[in-house]
Formats: sequence, structure tokens, C-alpha cells
Amino acid sequence: MSPVLAGVLQLLALIVALGLSYRPLGDHMARVYSSEKHYRPEKWIYKAIGANPSVEMRWPAYLRGVLAFSVVSVLFLYLLQRVQGSLPGSLGFVSIDPDQAFNTAASFVANTNWQSYYGEQAMGHVVQTGGLAVQNFVSAAVGIAVAVALVRGFARSRTGELGNFWADLVRGVVRILLPISVIGALVLVACGAIQNFSGIHEVGRFAGGTQQWNGGAVASQEVIKELGTNGGGYFNANSAHPFENPNGLSNLFEIYLILVIPFALTRTFGRMVGSLKQGYAILGTMATIWVVFTGLMMWTEFAHNGPAFELAGGAMEGKETRFGIGASAIFSVATTLTSTGAVNSFHSSNTGFGGGIDLLGMQLGEIAPGGVGSGLYGMLIMAVIAVFIAGLMVGRTPEYLGKKIGTREIKFAACSILIAPALVLCFTAASFVLDTPSHSMTNSGAHGFSEILYAYTSGANNNGSAFAGLNADTQWFNSTLGIVMLLGRFLPMVFVLALAGSLAEQTPVPETAGTLRTEKPLFTGLLVGTIMIITGLTYFPALALGPLAEGLAA
Repeated sequence: MSPVLAGVLQLLALIVALGLSYRPLGDHMARVYSSEKHYRPEKWIYKAIGANPSVEMRWPAYLRGVLAFSVVSVLFLYLLQRVQGSLPGSLGFVSIDPDQAFNTAASFVANTNWQSYYGEQAMGHVVQTGGLAVQNFVSAAVGIAVAVALVRGFARSRTGELGNFWADLVRGVVRILLPISVIGALVLVACGAIQNFSGIHEVGRFAGGTQQWNGGAVASQEVIKELGTNGGGYFNANSAHPFENPNGLSNLFEIYLILVIPFALTRTFGRMVGSLKQGYAILGTMATIWVVFTGLMMWTEFAHNGPAFELAGGAMEGKETRFGIGASAIFSVATTLTSTGAVNSFHSSNTGFGGGIDLLGMQLGEIAPGGVGSGLYGMLIMAVIAVFIAGLMVGRTPEYLGKKIGTREIKFAACSILIAPALVLCFTAASFVLDTPSHSMTNSGAHGFSEILYAYTSGANNNGSAFAGLNADTQWFNSTLGIVMLLGRFLPMVFVLALAGSLAEQTPVPETAGTLRTEKPLFTGLLVGTIMIITGLTYFPALALGPLAEGLAA
């Protein structure tokens, strides 16, 4: 079987698996966030944290819950790393330096999981399982909660109440993420991923020294790393490491985990607003971008350009021979179009155009299908902007799902999508103006520029993957990337929840002959065009200096 055919068949198998999961998982999540029943374990959690899950919150109260929980999470994870050297199960590792501890705490709480350290050489069992793995669950649940709050804003009327953050957070963990993770961890263990609390072992002795590996609860962390679109790996090689991703079957399963909740949330959206067709329109937009990007990535990485590529069958540099080009291309697009950041190949080794596709996927806002929760609310923000543009073109007051999109609403939407580009472009520029940051680049020229552009794009969009050629373990990058990750995660949430509150207060507008039918393929095409035009106008100059220049020079 040719490598190209193998890649296409894997893509088709993935689409079938996602299709089979779409309806049951989407409907289950809609029931979870619509139910008034509280399970006994959930009641214990509410009692422990002093929360009343039955009290409805307006958007300022909901936002305070999000921010308060996240601030406490950052402080806890920071302190846990700072005292690691005194903890049992630390494997002899010392406490983490302040700048790196801040970067890691911000990263995992912001659902970014950017890592400027070697996991197997820095973090012991307590930090990995009691700190990082816990944040993999709760940061993902925060993203879903904010998305559900926005959906309620569309679904409700004449009220500013958006639900209860603490109930949404706990239900997301207990009823969605934990059950799937338990099953998924068993699948990964069956595939060969390790799951233990072993210490450090010497596995080989060579002329230049010895090689050592430590064990860990890898399978359980790997599954939530992918399912929660987190991305932080137990080992530095991430999902290219055989302990995390042993074979082709586990690789396909991990891609499935990355995509299944973000895609299924579109059905949850349709179910909660009372129109499954509206969910299908959002799904169609996400799926169109994902399939096109995957096809382009496979084409550019399989394209034979020169004798080395001819002999290897494509751009095999930086790719695991266990997976090959097809599976690596599907994985890299899945991880950069969501906020996952996991990698099974090194994006820095992609062709110039291949690296550009990864960059552009993140710069879209990671909305196709995006991170758990963040992908849905990011796409709905884009839908609001598309409706507004359509209204301007025909001279009508724009409406979406029976809600008027006025000056207030469009300001909230516009502010939300402008945050990430401002952070990316300003901090990238500052890194080249200042002398010290540019010394961290392994490469010069267009590829070196792409390394820093990729880092801040990854941080601001809460992705977490890296171009693998940048030494980011410096005070400048640890500090600035930590700030960028926190602002890129929580500032948009402010405007998303404000928009949700504004929509929930409105009185529904009846449909007329002039109402834009947002469940039709025409709107899907308009939404895709709006996303690509806005992103292109924002980032094209930066892309031209980096991956496009490198690709054209190849």
C-alpha cells in the first residue's frame, strides 16, 4: 500500500469514527448542561467548595467564578512546582525556577500546556499527577462552561442569567471528561502506553554514557491531554514518544480524542438553541476548513521536491517512521486547528508551506473545530461578525438565532477576536527589537522568524505546540509567553460572557422574509469566507516574512 493511500484511508477511518460519535456525545453533553439534577459526588464537591449550584448567575458573576477559580489554580500549581524538591515522589528532581514555574502554571491553567522544560527530566510524579493532570481536566471544563454560557445567551430571552459556573465546571469534569478518560486510558494501555509510578531506570549503557528513563501515569495523562485539547506531554518528545503513543492504532485514537468533543459540541449547540440545523451549519464550517487544511498539509508534505524527498517518499525529516507522513500530517493539522498542542512530529521540520499551514491553523483562532469549548465560542463569535457583515451588505439590521446584533454586540465580538492578533504581533515584534530574545533562535532568516512568530501564535491562541527550534527556557520567553497565554485565554472570555449576557437580555426577533437563513449552506460559505479574509488581512504580512518566504525559496 502506498503511503498516500494509507494516509487517505486513515483520514476516512477518522471521519467515520467522528461521525458515529457525533450524535450520542453531542446529545449527552446537551443533557448534562440542561439537567437540574445533581449527582451525589457532585454535591460533595459543591459542599467542599461552598458553592450553591442552583443559583443562576448573570455574566459578571459567572466571569468572577471563572477568574477566581483560575487565579487559585495558577497559585496552587506555581507553589506545587516551587516546593517539588521537598515532596515525596519527586524522583530526585529539584524545585522549578520561579520564571519557569510561572510559565508552566499559566500554561496549564490557560489550557495551553506550552512546555519550556523536558518533562522526564524536570517534573516528578506529584507535580505531574496532582498538578498538571488535574489542570488538564479543569481547564478543559472551564472552556466548555464558557461555551455553554454563550449558547444559553442565544437560547434564553428577557433574562441576563447564564447558568451557574460551578455547576457547569463540576458537571463537565464528572459527567463528560472523567468517564471518557477512564475508557480512553484503558485503550491506550492496551495499545502499549505505560501507566505506573516507577522511578528512574537505566535502560542502556553506551560509549558516551548511559540512557535513563522514568515511568509515570502516562496513559491517564495522555488521554486527557488529547481529550481536553491540552497538549502537554509527559515526555519531551510528546506524542512522538513510544511510551505515550506506541503505534499507528494509538496514534489514530489520539487524533480522534482531540477532535471528538469540539465537533460534537456543535450538536450540543443545535440541541440547546432548539435547531439542529444551526448546529449542522457550524459543523459544516468547521469540517470544511479542517478537511481542506488536512488535504493541503498532506499534499505539501508528500510533494517530491528533490532527490532526498524522492528517496524518502516525501518530507520525512522530523517524522516518526512508525507513523509516516500521512498520519503525521493529519495529527499536525488536528492539533493546530484545535488548542491541543500535542505533536507526533516536529513542526519545525515541515516544509515551508507545511509550517505555514500549522501557523495559519492557529491564527484562525483555533475554531475548526477548535479547543473544547473555546472552539465553539470562537466560531460563534465569527458567526456574529459574518451576520453583521451580511446585514451591512443588504442594508438590514443583522440578526442571528432571533437576536439582533447591534452596536454593543458587535463591539464585544470584535474585541474578542482582536486580542490574539495584538498579542502575537506586538510580542513578536518586541522579540526582534530587543537584543536578547533573538539569541534564542536556532535558525536565522525566514525560518528563524517563524520560530518566534510560532511561539507567540501558539501562546496567544492557547495551543502549546512549538516549532522546536527556539530555546524558550529564558526569563524573557518564560515571562512574556506566560503573560500572553493568560491574556489570550481570559480576556476573550470577558467579551464572550458579556456578549452572552447582552443576548440573553433581548426579546426574540421574529423571522421575516428578509431574515438571513443561517442554517443554509450559503451561510456556511459566508462564514468560511469571513474567517479566511479576517485572518488573511491580519496575519499575511507576518506569514510572508516567515513560512511563505521559506516555502517560495525552497
